Amino acid sequence: MKIERFEDIRAWQQARELTNLVYDLTGQEKFRKDFRLRDQIQGAAGSVMHNIAEGFDDGSDAEFIHFLKYSRRSASEVQSEIYLALDRKYVNQNDFQKVYDMATITKKSINAFIAYLRKSKR
Repeated sequence: MKIERFEDIRAWQQARELTNLVYDLTGQEKFRKDFRLRDQIQGAAGSVMHNIAEGFDDGSDAEFIHFLKYSRRSASEVQSEIYLALDRKYVNQNDFQKVYDMATITKKSINAFIAYLRKSKR
């Protein structure tokens, strides 16, 4: 499949799913009251998908890879923050695992896309 829009990128699609998972969890009563953590994890999750979109329109593979690396780091930030949410009992183990696993899947897709870009020219 040819990638014509950032929405065609599997990693972006997965990042969108991750972001929606985070927003769903942060809307729950206990979590939404911790404004700082809620805003931080929402921002990090959004950054995963937004950096992919922003990098796509930059024009060069080298710069796109740079944005993809920011995206990957934001996914790691989500993983770290969901640990704090678990520790504070804002999420249960099952919800924690869903977010953590989706972030891992997204990072793997980002890594695969970086490898693809390094091998080929758009």
